[in-house]
Amino acid sequence: MTLEMLEKKEKVLQKKASTEVEKAKDFTRAKNKRAAIQCLKRKRLYEQQIEQLGNFQLRIHDQMIMLEGAKATTETVDALRTGASAMKAMQKATNIDDVDKTMDEINEQTENMKQIQEALATPIGAAADFDEDELEAELEELEGAELEEQLLQPATTALAAPVHVPAGKQPARPIPQKRTAEEDELAALQAEMAL
Repeated sequence: MTLEMLEKKEKVLQKKASTEVEKAKDFTRAKNKRAAIQCLKRKRLYEQQIEQLGNFQLRIHDQMIMLEGAKATTETVDALRTGASAMKAMQKATNIDDVDKTMDEINEQTENMKQIQEALATPIGAAADFDEDELEAELEELEGAELEEQLLQPATTALAAPVHVPAGKQPARPIPQKRTAEEDELAALQAEMAL
C-alpha cells in the first residue's frame, strides 16, 4: 500500500537525518567545521523530504476519508431508493377500496363478537331472578354492620396505625378459633353445594 511505503521512506530518512547529526558532532569534535556544516545541510534536506512525505500521507488519509464518506452516501441513497421502490410496489398491491372493505369486515366481526359476549354474560336460571336493587341494599347493610363493629372495638385497637391495603386487594381476615353450631352448619351446607 502507498501509505506503508511512505511510512517506510519516512523512517529511512529519519535515520539518515540522525546519522548526519552524529557525523556533524564527530566533525565538530575533530574541529572540521566545514564538514559539520555540510552534514547539517544534508540533515535539513532529509527533514524537508520527511515533511513532504508527511504531507503526502496526510493527503492520502484525506482522500481515503472522502472516499469512505462518498461510499456511505452512495449506500444510503441506494438503500433509500430500494425502500421507495418497495413501498411503491406495496402500495400498488394494496388498493384503498380493499383496505376499506377489510376494515368494514373487521368492524362487523368485532360487533358480532361483542353481541356474542353480551349474550353469554346475560344471567340465566336462578341468577337471572336476582334483583340488583335488593343485592345493593343487602351490601349496604353489611358495610354498615362492619363499620359499626369496627367502631365498637376497644380503643387500643382503634388507635392502631392504619394498614395500607393495595387497591383491589382485601386483607385476609383471621379465622375465628371457635365456630358456633350455626357456622358449622353453614359451612357444611356450602361444602355440599360446592360454593
